[in-house]
Amino acid sequence: MTPDTIQAWLDLNPQLMPWVLGAAALLASVLVFLIARFFIARGLFALSRRTETKYDDIVVDKLRPFRFAWIAPAVLIYYFAHLVPEGAELVQQMALFFILWLVVMTANSLLNAANVIYESSSHYRGESIQSYLDLVKVVLILAAIILTISLFTGQSPLVLLSGLGVLMALLVMVFRDTILGFVASVQINSNDLLKEGDWIEMPSFNADGEILNISLHNVVVQNGDKTISVIPTYKFLDTPYRNWRGVLDSGGRRIKRALRIDLNSVRFCDRAMLERFQRIDLIQDHVRRLLAQAASGGNGSGLDPQNPFDNPLPTNVEVFQAYALNYVRNRTDIHREGMILVVRQLAPAPDGLPLEVFAFTKTTEFAEYESIQAEIFDHLLAALPQFDLQVFQQPTGADFRVFNATSR
Repeated sequence: MTPDTIQAWLDLNPQLMPWVLGAAALLASVLVFLIARFFIARGLFALSRRTETKYDDIVVDKLRPFRFAWIAPAVLIYYFAHLVPEGAELVQQMALFFILWLVVMTANSLLNAANVIYESSSHYRGESIQSYLDLVKVVLILAAIILTISLFTGQSPLVLLSGLGVLMALLVMVFRDTILGFVASVQINSNDLLKEGDWIEMPSFNADGEILNISLHNVVVQNGDKTISVIPTYKFLDTPYRNWRGVLDSGGRRIKRALRIDLNSVRFCDRAMLERFQRIDLIQDHVRRLLAQAASGGNGSGLDPQNPFDNPLPTNVEVFQAYALNYVRNRTDIHREGMILVVRQLAPAPDGLPLEVFAFTKTTEFAEYESIQAEIFDHLLAALPQFDLQVFQQPTGADFRVFNATSR
């Protein structure tokens, strides 16, 4: 079929001319889409991979060129919709609707890209701009909704805005929980506050367990005793809670427990005690230094080296503290680098002198963590008498019976 034959057929059937032109416009739209998707979009991906900077990779990834390629045929359909006499206005409205929301989605994606670039830059100091970008997204969506209503009703956007106040007041009253849940969901997702699988504690709701589901209205938590707690999503914005995800991500779980030493058992070490302590492998070097200091402390100075007030001698608590630190440090299941490891004294109290172990295990599994913690304190409790120290313990019935028997 030659062009002259087609023209002669159209002259004989003029009523078919708009439909033929419409079909040609539709075919051209398909062709434009294929070019935009398989050449331009793929070209953007290939170009971003060739550059050294990572910022264009972020922009292209968030832009989603394959999705944005749909805007090309939509624009073409809008401009050639008048070729189809019947339904031209509806086609144009649908094309504008598609273009509008595609632009809004793309703008939101570019805002996400801007946030990622900002947080990955060398100038980022932890001051987040995510909340401001979220506000811009909400404004864009509201504007798109108003323009969509204006598009299909034919009313001016200004007229719609004049009644927006009454509409918003009604919406707030009717959909209060939904709006609060939506705002909370945006905050939770944008700030990565919660994820399914996180273990949280929220005492005000008796929740202590794993998050099973996060929805617009509720967060479902399975507690450690297998009961279920259902918490309104918006409560996570104004109610204190603890998320244990950081522990799992760090690969270490904290031990923070203290032995309470009886203050009556604390004393200065004499030379005989230090020589006895020197036989303990974990503190041999430390005690050797203490013995050297004790031996040279009073020489040629007219001071008595055995007098703790002339020559500062260590206490048995100090030596035991060094032993406890070396014992914990030499365990293979304790982090020795990158995390805090210290054995420290706290302020004396009516129930004794607290000697606290502050360390992190290499496992975050609950049973293994408790086993490691128990092993450490079992050993330290058993080793304590070797340093002439005693654990403080409240008197029991047996203690009172012994006291009564000896006082008769």
